[in-house]
Amino acid sequence: MVRNPATTEKLRNLISKIEASTESGDLHWERQVGSAHRYARLNNSLLILGPATPANELGVPRYLFITPFDSPDCIEINTDDSDLGAAVMKLVRTVDDRSQHEPPTDPFAVTEQMLERLEST
Repeated sequence: MVRNPATTEKLRNLISKIEASTESGDLHWERQVGSAHRYARLNNSLLILGPATPANELGVPRYLFITPFDSPDCIEINTDDSDLGAAVMKLVRTVDDRSQHEPPTDPFAVTEQMLERLEST
């Protein structure tokens, strides 16, 4: 993919910020029930790391998908990206390390808290 250098640098800085927040524990990643995908919430955006393969499995591209909750816009960066792939792979390893012992969650489960929020709108 051809992108201008300024955009590439902004994306590199964003990935670095996500990785640092993950490393420090400020950004919490979860694993979805029935999947090895990891997801997190950051600045009103959903972050997804996939696909469902271990990071140490060689040759399988991984991706970082970012989409705001209030917009259909999205960014997807693949480990095959010549400029940003290494940064995505570093993030994948950090997330796998930080979340490997986390129990899987169901992000689509209907909870009391969710129902209360919906009733108050």
